[in-house]
Amino acid sequence: MTIYNFSAGPAVLPKPVLEKAQAEFLDYSQSGMSVMELSHRSKEFDDIIKEAEQLLRDLMKIPDNYKVLFLQGGASTQFSMIPLNLAKGGKAYYVVAGSWGKKAYTEAVKLSKTIPFEPILLASSEETVYDHIPQIDSSQIDADASYVHITTNNTIEGTAIYDLPETNGVPLVADMSSNILAVDYNVADFGLIYAGAQKNIGPAGVTIVIIRDDLLNEEPVLSSMLDYSIQAESQSLYNTPPTFGIYMAKLVFEWVKELGGVAEMEKINREKSDLLYDFIEASDFYTSPVKNKADRSVANIPFVTPNKDLDAKFVSEAGALGFKNIKGHRSVGGMRASLYNAFPRQGVLDLLDFMKTFEAENQ
Repeated sequence: MTIYNFSAGPAVLPKPVLEKAQAEFLDYSQSGMSVMELSHRSKEFDDIIKEAEQLLRDLMKIPDNYKVLFLQGGASTQFSMIPLNLAKGGKAYYVVAGSWGKKAYTEAVKLSKTIPFEPILLASSEETVYDHIPQIDSSQIDADASYVHITTNNTIEGTAIYDLPETNGVPLVADMSSNILAVDYNVADFGLIYAGAQKNIGPAGVTIVIIRDDLLNEEPVLSSMLDYSIQAESQSLYNTPPTFGIYMAKLVFEWVKELGGVAEMEKINREKSDLLYDFIEASDFYTSPVKNKADRSVANIPFVTPNKDLDAKFVSEAGALGFKNIKGHRSVGGMRASLYNAFPRQGVLDLLDFMKTFEAENQ
């Protein structure tokens, strides 16, 4: 039985990447050691992290005036790290279009009670359970503010931002965890991008931060581990980094490059997601909770049947046939198909066959 992993993260990894890692697992580059055993100060690992950075720079066309950091703590640590380093006593605007954007804003509010800055809720779609991307009024943004924070893809709710908001010259900060390398954004449009690796880049444990040089803090912050300048100066080696995760990320970057780069990856992803969206739209049995077609995520596709009992039955029968982790997030319910870069097109086609059969039997 073929297994298709629809998990929202940690998520499916490219099979060629897993096979290469398996082949090198006991002896990396004739070192006689596994990557997991290499010193982070060794020449072998120095080559790995430098190659990983250069590959990412090439794939995302990262300008020279941006630093690339490989950090720990997941995207959630960035919720605190960003205001600690960037807020500098000023205003910080937040667009809340999903659960993770809400967490980022909530963490900023919490932090504002101990350090001087003003987090401002610029726009939110919470009232309608995040079924759309809220409109952003750039005239409300103070040109002297520190940053505007967005989440480019809402993993739980299945919405995404493709047309970036006008920010009145204020640096745009983006949580790109679930559609980095899946959608071809222009890095120069952002002041800072961050992303947990466990969706499109590699195993959990690595967090990518891409930060423009002028946003690096001049004054030290609360902790050296949370200080972008210190992390940049030490080239992500201030302490022992997640060495195996960075190695896996490098292999994924190589895989994306071989496929044709990020623009080609986005084309493949849109073809995959359109198969499922078109089927849902044509059905009177399945529906999408996403209000606006333009807001639909290419990475995470939630859908429901006519009632919760049928949703539960769908998840159970799908799981038995090898469609794993397709249950929707507990806060939303229904089903969710996460079609990240490594998810195969055939998996979508096979899911559609099951959905047709399920609909016919339960209409």
